Amino acid sequence: MNFKNKKPNYSSRKLDKILYKIPEIPLSRVLNENKEILKSAYHDCSDVIFREFLIGGQTNAILLYIDGLSNTEEIDHHVLMPLIRMKCLNQDSVKEKVKNEMAISDVKEIYFISDVIKQISIGNPIILMDQQTNGFSLGLPMWERRGIEEPSAESVVRGPREGFVETLRVNTSLLRRKIRHPSFKMIQMDIGRFTETQIIVAYMEGIAESTLIQEVTNRLKGIDMDGILESGYIEEMILDRPFSPFPQLLTTERPDVAASCLLEGRVVILIDGTPFVLIAPCTFASMLQAPEDYYNSFYISTFIRWLRYVFFFVALLAPSAYVAILTYHQEMIPNSLLLTIAESREQIPFPALIEAFIMEITFEALREAGVRLPKQVGAAVSIVGALVIGQAATSAGLVSSPMVMVVAITGVASFLMPRYATGVSIRLLRFPIMILSGMLGLLGVMLGITAIVAHLCTLRSFGVPYLNTTATLKVQNFKDVLIRAPWWAMDTRPELYSSEASALRRQSPDQQPGPSNNGEEG
Repeated sequence: MNFKNKKPNYSSRKLDKILYKIPEIPLSRVLNENKEILKSAYHDCSDVIFREFLIGGQTNAILLYIDGLSNTEEIDHHVLMPLIRMKCLNQDSVKEKVKNEMAISDVKEIYFISDVIKQISIGNPIILMDQQTNGFSLGLPMWERRGIEEPSAESVVRGPREGFVETLRVNTSLLRRKIRHPSFKMIQMDIGRFTETQIIVAYMEGIAESTLIQEVTNRLKGIDMDGILESGYIEEMILDRPFSPFPQLLTTERPDVAASCLLEGRVVILIDGTPFVLIAPCTFASMLQAPEDYYNSFYISTFIRWLRYVFFFVALLAPSAYVAILTYHQEMIPNSLLLTIAESREQIPFPALIEAFIMEITFEALREAGVRLPKQVGAAVSIVGALVIGQAATSAGLVSSPMVMVVAITGVASFLMPRYATGVSIRLLRFPIMILSGMLGLLGVMLGITAIVAHLCTLRSFGVPYLNTTATLKVQNFKDVLIRAPWWAMDTRPELYSSEASALRRQSPDQQPGPSNNGEEG
């Protein structure tokens, strides 16, 4: 089949049809036919190199690679030079002698046009020979990659300083350095019609439940998209409840966090092109755990965790409680403080609800501006902007001083959340609860809390209840939820994830020992 004169039509599905036909084409014995098909597929691609040469001075061959993805120095030294200088061969032995002549450790045989396209796209050069129905894929990829650095979003005072990068095989090697047992398995698949992004499903054989592994792979295989450019594409496509504001998958840039989750029986999804990996399943408690909790003393980690829980509720409810009390329940405020608040609000033309909305939206805008600006000026703009705008708004009589203080405390509390997705969920839910508090007072706040808890009770992450660790009321389950127990006390794996715990759950209740959580993040 010859695609030489077929131009892609981007206004229809014609391009899709042409590309979908390519995987059905086997390599031809006639080298020129293979060359025409590949040149038609890669027309207007100046970076795709077709190098024609003679093997041993008599057999026509083509070396095909993409400039910038393959190691050209190694190609010249270990491929072209030895093959061109080979002695004369007969056609029956050319394939084996060519394979043995190249000083390359990774040489694979390919038989279809689709294999050629896939291999050169990941940086492996291809050799096609005349009168041969197969070609050779040479493991000589080389492209610019970012060095291993400390993740900026998950920095810790004590702990490993290395983070994942955008190169998939570098990330798998970081995990393999930490887990050296052959039970550590990796399943590879390609997702995306045009990007064919490499995805790795990593798990511990014998620890992770087989049903969880099967469910993860089935959901990934069901994804049908043009391309996968970041882990967020995958996350949104495999969620149990995509309309929930709460994250249902853990994301991390830290190999130590991913390794600890693997040892618990969870599944880690690595995506080529992004340093963020996905971890399934997750619970509400894991969203409030930080890697540093497991590197400090257990009493220090427990104190910080309690502080985190307290400020979680402060970040969610502080503005709503202030609006409700100030609007409907003034009797709850001490007289001296009530007089101070009344004096500060004497010139304010807006009710407390509108005042809170003005400050919250302004603060969120400043926070986003600080994230988008360059790092050198982002932090300064967000902090100085908040101070200047807060002071100017107070002087102009738009907001009161107590409201500025409440919003500032709420913003600081949201920064204590170890997961960015958790902080975003709190920021989103804060506004509807504020509306309820402005309409119904503390009754509206309680209605909002009840709705959130009811939603969390119905939420699942790959079949695991979101509130399971806190709802079961087992003392053993709280070893790594409300507190961080000493390592010598956490002697079993979490009952939610591992196959060992699953076997225990199938026993009768009087035979079941109480399993504990063994460090959900550490």
